[in-house]
Amino acid sequence: MKWVTREHVHVDRTACPWLIKKFVDAQAEFIFVPVEKVDEVVRKKGAIPFDAPNVELGHQGEKCSFDSIISKYKIKDPAVLELAKIVRSADTESKAAPEGAGLSAIMTGISITAKNDHEAIRNASPVYDALYTYSKLELLREKFKSEIGKMDRRQRREFLKKKLTE
Repeated sequence: MKWVTREHVHVDRTACPWLIKKFVDAQAEFIFVPVEKVDEVVRKKGAIPFDAPNVELGHQGEKCSFDSIISKYKIKDPAVLELAKIVRSADTESKAAPEGAGLSAIMTGISITAKNDHEAIRNASPVYDALYTYSKLELLREKFKSEIGKMDRRQRREFLKKKLTE
């Protein structure tokens, strides 16, 4: 599938391609255009628009485009739902996750230094991979709180690493 969004990516427009490639369409192709060209690309190329004005996969109230994609494609992965809080905090006024401020800073640096939007989403992908793993770890820490509370740091690390691969 072809996907189209506004050029000059930042948080939501780097997070959404990661989400789409990992959970919706591994072969996705992304097109970045000036905002006034999004509708034209949709008509001419049959691309799916996201994070643009007045599109289904855009901001809805306090939710960002990342949330809209999760909802539309019924993504139920608990770690993705946790990651959505971080993305939403970085992209909107939401304070759902304190990590959002750091993500916003990182994506600003990535988008400013990249040669183009394609390079920016490539460079951002490992950041979202890391935040996805972090989200999984946070869920595991909560689930096994009583067990890991009795372990030293090394035991906790090995325990959590093992749980991540199960």
